[in-house]
Amino acid sequence: MSLTLYGLGRSRSFRALWALEEVGVEFEYLDLDMGSSAEDGNLSSSYLKLNAQGKVPTLIDDEFVLTESNAIVNYVATFAGGEGFVPPERTRERAEYDELCFFIQSDFEQPLWTSGKHRFVLPEEHRVPEVLPTATWEFEKSQRALKEMVDLRGYVLGESFTFADLLLAHTIGWADSFKFPVDPQLLAYRDRLFERPAVAAAIARLPH
Repeated sequence: MSLTLYGLGRSRSFRALWALEEVGVEFEYLDLDMGSSAEDGNLSSSYLKLNAQGKVPTLIDDEFVLTESNAIVNYVATFAGGEGFVPPERTRERAEYDELCFFIQSDFEQPLWTSGKHRFVLPEEHRVPEVLPTATWEFEKSQRALKEMVDLRGYVLGESFTFADLLLAHTIGWADSFKFPVDPQLLAYRDRLFERPAVAAAIARLPH
């Protein structure tokens, strides 16, 4: 097995980088130069053949290519054998895991990405600043719902760490870096999860 992960700093690609460090497999990490068509850029012809949108992350497993961060995280979990980063198939625990991961991606993260796109990602002529207050309102609504769904004092699905914790902690960190008003309980949960050795190992791979 030959693994290569393409990414960019603390973006969604950090989830995949963290997951790879958790399972302890050997891999190469390549941090891209965003907006560049040079050889190490996300707009290079070679990278666009892997990821047609030029986004990150992209995972290469021999000749297999995977490009969505949550899909990569779940795929990486299969390298861990019986470590339990994702609950077994056809169990209620797995259904709860999927429910929470889908909520994080489709509801909790969505206003963050909306804000990012209309602040600095999209070309200026396509940005709509008027949506930013709505994104803040949506995020506040989502974090209230999240606090009703899970117990943030431990791990979100019980006594053991799963990759749902990884996805949630990273997204909370993203919200904080985007200057959203994040509930202190969520920040405390994020800080506790970021104490994991795999997080430090992932950070150490990033350019400094």
